[in-house]
This record gives sequence, structure tokens and C-alpha cells, in this order.
Amino acid sequence: MGDVLKLAIGTFTRAPVPAPSSITRTTAGRAMALAPLVGMVLALVCGLPLLAVSTQLSALLLATITIALLAWGTRGLHLDGLADTADALGSGQPAQQALAIARKSDIGPFGVITLVLALLLQIGSLAMCSQQANGYLAFALAVLTSRVALTWACIRAWPAARPDGLGAVVAGTVPIIVPAAWTLIALTGSYLLAGLAGSAAAATGLIAAAVVLRIARRRLGGITGDVLGAVMEVTMTVSLVVLALAN
Repeated sequence: MGDVLKLAIGTFTRAPVPAPSSITRTTAGRAMALAPLVGMVLALVCGLPLLAVSTQLSALLLATITIALLAWGTRGLHLDGLADTADALGSGQPAQQALAIARKSDIGPFGVITLVLALLLQIGSLAMCSQQANGYLAFALAVLTSRVALTWACIRAWPAARPDGLGAVVAGTVPIIVPAAWTLIALTGSYLLAGLAGSAAAATGLIAAAVVLRIARRRLGGITGDVLGAVMEVTMTVSLVVLALAN
């Protein structure tokens, strides 16, 4: 297994893979480019409980289990990034102070509120999708779109907010052709599998990601590892909500 694949799997899942022998910006960029593929495999596994949905109550329960499995499978890193980013942005402090808040190990009120709302929206929307159409498919499409959003976050347009950390390693490492190609795949696949509702969900999720990135650049100076996690969680949440409402 090459360093790129080791880094991609080790970063985006809790799968026990050997550590890369070396991590360069080139290696990191290629690993980020594989995020949608790794995320898709993870979604297909974590979403298996949704195939057993039969009643409204079981849909809610199995949606909760599915989201819990995804959090477990990713070591909760993306949710942690969402909470830390919410605390940093909600603090109203200048960039350096806000970044220091994001680095703290504890979680503040903005982080708690954001996490609770995001998880409720994800679980509720996924349960609705399971009752209305195919929750397993909706889950896979939302996870794929969230990882496509990550590749957009790693293009040159979004600088690193600080000189260290994951953001500094991956900022500007992904050529724009990569997220453009993944976006085409996501939009086309969403349309083929879920019609206009699927394409609308993917497009809206990616727009939400762009909004988060613009806010992060204006308020924090660029991206961090926490911002990358927030981008993925926001994209996934918005995609699921749109799918639930459109069906």
C-alpha cells in the first residue's frame, strides 16, 4: 500500500493502516483527492442499517445508528472540527484569538449548539429519506458530496490560516481539475440515482461549503483542519436536508 493510500485511509477513517513513510505536500494533495472515494466506501458500509428500514420508528432509529457508525468510523474528527470552528467563529474574536479558541481541547456553547443541530438535522433528514425513497442511497450521495467539498477546500483559492497543522499541509495542494471532475461525477451520479432532487442536493451542499470557506477566509484567514471538518459536516447536512425536502 502506497503512502498516498495510507494517508487517505488513515486520515478519513479509523481503519488500522500503517503510517506513511513520509508525508509531503504532494502526498497530502493526492490523499485529499482520494477523499471522495474513501468516503464512498465508508458510506456504503456505515449505511447498511438503512437497508432494514420498515416503519417510521425504525427509520429514525436506524438513521441514528447510521450517523453514529459514521462518527465512529471517522473517529468523530469531522464533528470535532465543526464544533471547534463554530466556537472560533462564534467567539467574535480577531483571527489569532479565534484560532486559539479552536485549538482548545474543550468545547464551548457555540460548538455544542452547532453539533446538536447538525446531528438532529442529519438524523431527521435521513429518516425522512428512508421513508420517502432510499435512505441508503441518500446517505451515500450526501457523504460523497461532503468529500467532494473537501477537495474544493484544498485548492489554491483557500490559503492556510496558520503555518502549522493539517490546513497548512493540504492548502493549495489539489489541482482544480480534481474537484471539478469529482463534482461532475457527483452531480451526474446524483441525477442518475435520484433525479433532479439528487443533483439539487449535491449542488446546494457544495454551495454551502463555499459559504463556509469564504467565512473562514474572511474571519480566520484561511483553512485549518477544523475548517475542513466543518466543511464536510455542513455539506453533508445540507445535502441530506435538501434530499429530504425534495422527495
